Amino acid sequence: MITYNKLWDTMKEKGVSQYRLIKDYGVSAGQIGRLKKNGYVSTHTLERLCEILKCNIEDIVQYISEQ
Repeated sequence: MITYNKLWDTMKEKGVSQYRLIKDYGVSAGQIGRLKKNGYVSTHTLERLCEILKCNIEDIVQYISEQ
């Protein structure tokens, strides 16, 4: 399973709120909702988040085996 739990920690470290992602960077509220539910988001969205937060993909995404 892919989780975005690390995203929220990275955002806190970088001082970027969900509101700021939406208002300042144009990330849609729908994308934020999917991230909160560990749903599908495009690689484009992940790339944008890495650019915005100046971080690596492993700072926002984690794979957890379902076994």
